[in-house]
Amino acid sequence: MPDIAANLNYLRKQVPPSVKLVAVSKTKPVETLMTAYDAGQRIFGENRVQEILDKKGNLPSDIQWHMIGHLQTNKVKFIIPFISLIHSVDSFRLLSVIDGESKKTGRITECLLQIHIAEEETKTGFLLNEIIEAHEELSKYRNVKLRGVMGMATFTQDTDQVRKEFRYLAECFDILKNRFFNSGDEFSEISMGMSGDYMIAIEEGSTMIRVGSLIFGERNLTTKNNG
Repeated sequence: MPDIAANLNYLRKQVPPSVKLVAVSKTKPVETLMTAYDAGQRIFGENRVQEILDKKGNLPSDIQWHMIGHLQTNKVKFIIPFISLIHSVDSFRLLSVIDGESKKTGRITECLLQIHIAEEETKTGFLLNEIIEAHEELSKYRNVKLRGVMGMATFTQDTDQVRKEFRYLAECFDILKNRFFNSGDEFSEISMGMSGDYMIAIEEGSTMIRVGSLIFGERNLTTKNNG
């Protein structure tokens, strides 16, 4: 059993105070999350809507739940009433559904635009030009607040490639910020970096890292993305 409190304490010493730590808790039981909560962790990231719903009612209400996995449009309505941040907005269709469901509940939902930065075609996300060319589309969503960008690097041991992809995501953020979101501080987040590459991500400008196995140990299921 990993020492979750010690792992969190180690990470907090490594990570600058300006960088938010999202504890990727997918596949982990409520008791494990509660151990992290008791050690001071308040932001938890999950990949599946049903897993968030199963856990939420059995954990303290001040937890900030982040949706970090691929979000199906037919599942949006279940998390809109409480979700703190959706990292994985990868299409205008999904953005439209989030906006519509948020309007129904009287909420403004905070989201990140997921940008495709990896060489792997299996990873989803916008191309930068897609966003630039359709930027007027973004302004019509009144119940969505775009807070920044998210990206997932290629699953590789080549740290130079990972660094290059993180650097590109930071450049995408700067371009979008300067062109379309320069009137305030709301567009401010760059979500990149996981257990194996979070230090590279921080060096390249990450403001939010998604860390799972370094906190909780290896996953209970054989999935390998987002933490």
